[in-house]
Amino acid sequence: MRRLRLITVLFILCWVGVSCTPIEPPTGIAARKEGKIPVQALLKEVRLKVDMVPSGYHGRKVVRHMTPRYITIHSTQNYSADASRHSLALKRGALRSPKRRGGNRIGYLIWHFTTDDKMAIQHMPTSEQGEHADFDGPGNRYSIGIEMCEERGSNLSVTVDRTAKLVAILMKRHGISIHRVVPHYHWPRAGKNPEYKNCPHFLLDDGKPGRKWNSFKLKADYYYRRLQ
Repeated sequence: MRRLRLITVLFILCWVGVSCTPIEPPTGIAARKEGKIPVQALLKEVRLKVDMVPSGYHGRKVVRHMTPRYITIHSTQNYSADASRHSLALKRGALRSPKRRGGNRIGYLIWHFTTDDKMAIQHMPTSEQGEHADFDGPGNRYSIGIEMCEERGSNLSVTVDRTAKLVAILMKRHGISIHRVVPHYHWPRAGKNPEYKNCPHFLLDDGKPGRKWNSFKLKADYYYRRLQ
């Protein structure tokens, strides 16, 4: 009887327009129903390429040690470049950091990984602070930065899935909880208007974390729980 009532309620919710679309389970190697997944097997799916900005240059001119506590997810909002082109831009010092209050720049932008629908590229060690979130704030001091590409014609859903797999691996390696996987929006930017950036914009709802962000976290946590 209780089951029948539940089915009736769900039917009514769908009828009045409440979203009843289930969260689709991840595809690929992590969709296996039995057994754990070796980290190396999931890393193979991520297709990680190491292409570091040389130490002493541009965003790594000053090396600042970091013990990561968070993982911060961004979107590039650059519709004409994939991960390889972003990697080249970082190595050339083509991406300058925004001006701070008072008009001074703090150097070059740099983050740890860029993902697209073909691969993930690492630009700097996860033991170093990047410049991707909130100037001198905790987002830069304590978080690994991942930029998701949104090049025109690319498969954004594949990029998001690859990012979720990379997040799971980083959670495992650094002992980071899913509760500390955050969007760029999480970190306030002193002196900026708006203070909280709409980033990654395609994983936020009306500029704020909501259903889409929670779905991304569920996917990343799913992969994480499958790891050996």
